[in-house]
Amino acid sequence: MTFAEAVLQFALVAGLLTVIPGLDTALVLRSTLARSRAYGLATTAGIQVGTLIWGMAAATGAAALLAASQSAYRLLTILGAAYMIWMGASMFWKTFRRQDGAPGVAPDVPSSPKLHRELTLGLATNLMNPKVGVFYIAMIPQFVPDGVSPLWMGLLLAAVHCAIAAVWSCSLVVGSGFFKDRLAGSTAARWTDRITGGVLIAFGARLALTPRA
Repeated sequence: MTFAEAVLQFALVAGLLTVIPGLDTALVLRSTLARSRAYGLATTAGIQVGTLIWGMAAATGAAALLAASQSAYRLLTILGAAYMIWMGASMFWKTFRRQDGAPGVAPDVPSSPKLHRELTLGLATNLMNPKVGVFYIAMIPQFVPDGVSPLWMGLLLAAVHCAIAAVWSCSLVVGSGFFKDRLAGSTAARWTDRITGGVLIAFGARLALTPRA
């Protein structure tokens, strides 16, 4: 396998996995539809930073140590599951506390602290999922050509994955942004948060209950 073939084949696998709807998709759509494109882009940025950190950890061997330690892996899994369930429950509960007259959609130019919270949500949700690190440990060695440093190849492949995922997420933000005006209003915002909160709770529960791969 040549260097170019390795990158192209990994990009194909990463691209197929990226377009499969999952937690990242739910978070990006929720931020865009219930708030604005700026929120969706902030969530996207947080998710991709988390993906890059996991890729760097896998390339340097840190993720391999996590995968080798049953206790460390289980601890991170429980913490991640608890975080996702807590975030999902918080989203769900807050929708019942909003008054009907309260604005459900943020202005087009939200304040920096609110954008920062969306970025943190995407980052923390990604980092709290140890299965992302295990994915890199399983995949990256298969795409390292002979004579190429596993460290630098791992970093490159992680960057390729981030680029593909960023393009896909940005397309979701742009596409769903066209529907934002039709969904504007507190009712649509509440239901968007309820659905996303339910997805977070379900994903967290599955993460906690699924045996280690």
